[in-house]
Amino acid sequence: MFQTKIYVAALSLALFSSCQVAQVKSTTNSNPRIVNDIELNGKVYSAVFHQRAAEYQALCQQAFNVATIHLDVVLQQKHAKPIAIVTDIDETFLDNSPYAVEMAKRGQVFDEASWLEWTSKGNAKPLLGSQDFFNYAASKGVTIFYITNRNQNDKAGTIANLKKYNYPMADEQHVIVRQSDSSKETRRLKVSETHEIVMLLGDNLSDFSNAFDKKTEEQRSEAVRNNAREFGRKFIVLPNVNYGDWESALLDYKRDWTPQQKDSIYNSKLIGF
Repeated sequence: MFQTKIYVAALSLALFSSCQVAQVKSTTNSNPRIVNDIELNGKVYSAVFHQRAAEYQALCQQAFNVATIHLDVVLQQKHAKPIAIVTDIDETFLDNSPYAVEMAKRGQVFDEASWLEWTSKGNAKPLLGSQDFFNYAASKGVTIFYITNRNQNDKAGTIANLKKYNYPMADEQHVIVRQSDSSKETRRLKVSETHEIVMLLGDNLSDFSNAFDKKTEEQRSEAVRNNAREFGRKFIVLPNVNYGDWESALLDYKRDWTPQQKDSIYNSKLIGF
């Protein structure tokens, strides 16, 4: 599912971000987060980038342009099985930055109840280029499987969200949510029984292979080098500076750090000159 997953730009954006976090402190009564909290400030700052930066839109469009180019190559090849694309949902083609903003207003990062509140609305907007790409793939006879770590409670809202923006094959069969294990490998293998997966799209490296599951920072970087030829071909990466396994690896996959402990870890990892 949505995993606990810094973040320049111009001075005006920095001031905007700081003002937003300062507002969080003044309006949150229980467990207020301090203004220089790296995590909370970072979530707001990254949401500004996702929502306002034309560069972010360009990166998304670029990813789907590359995906289209490679798909055209794949379509010229022979395949023993029907071909399929496997894609993640959140920050791969749907934008959840409004959720990050709302959580920041509450002085929080994530919880299951608020996440269900958000997914049930079905209001996450498409990332630029995604609708054209998936509908183009479907028009060529490619099956789309949406393998997401949203859970069963999120499924109805998720399907409604996909249908709202005319994504193809937005149904019970093709939207595959998390049942227990957050690793997507078992679900990918199940798809592979009937289809040849020719492309995977995601914002998180574990969307592509279990070679990236629950690995240290060093192991993740090594796995990227080992799979270098796949990126821009079979693996299409979308940018996400708000959360992901990159953050979990930084925190040793522990979820019980206090905000102060997280700040200490982030600061210890930063490189200056």
